[in-house]
Amino acid sequence: MIDSHTHLDSCDEGNDELVGNARAAGVRRILTVGMDEASNRTALTAAETFDEVWAAVGRHPNAATGYDAAAAADLRELAAHPRCAAIGETGLDFFREGAPGADQRAAFHDQIEIARETAKPLVIHTRAADDETISTLRERAGGVVVVLHCFSMPARLHECLEQGWYVSFAGNVTYPKNVDLALAAASVPDDRVLVETDAPYLTPQSRRRERNQTANVTETARFVAAQRGQSYEDLEAAVTANAARVFGWDA
Repeated sequence: MIDSHTHLDSCDEGNDELVGNARAAGVRRILTVGMDEASNRTALTAAETFDEVWAAVGRHPNAATGYDAAAAADLRELAAHPRCAAIGETGLDFFREGAPGADQRAAFHDQIEIARETAKPLVIHTRAADDETISTLRERAGGVVVVLHCFSMPARLHECLEQGWYVSFAGNVTYPKNVDLALAAASVPDDRVLVETDAPYLTPQSRRRERNQTANVTETARFVAAQRGQSYEDLEAAVTANAARVFGWDA
């Protein structure tokens, strides 16, 4: 199994424990995702340390305040690192008062271009901004591989699939109230589906009282497989192949 999106440095446990637990659970590849200058660097350090771990570097929309040319230059430098497998997470988040919209857009647009320049996939975060996120990607991200992290737009699934974007499901797909999300998980073609933890957030329902960690991606995967009428092994084969194709690591 793979975890297409986690934040190792936000978890309470140390990386040795987190990666060890994931390894014991059968998780063979992990993408740990940066959100700002500091976490981009800790993500790359983890990727240098553990064979299973690769990094994404980016500026999260909630961390986009003050984004400028120097920030873009820093991202371009980090994106060239051989253990950097993706750009982001980036996008738009208007759910709560965070970074100014202008700064979010500047960071988002730049990261689309960095993904294009480096031929690396773009990891998208969107919250309360579905229309603008989709329209921006349509207008600006042609030719860029797009991963919709923690997919949260079940009503827009068809549009996303039409664009050829990858759809990644986190632990919230397992929550009883998220029936529409579970139906979306059942509908994504085998060659477009991914699974993730977004740890330490969005612990799957079976472990809801705990903080999330990468090992728990297997719980989400079992739920998604059941929704799709697949065996765990068949889903594992699909997401492993998809992640290898998207992120450029060995299957």
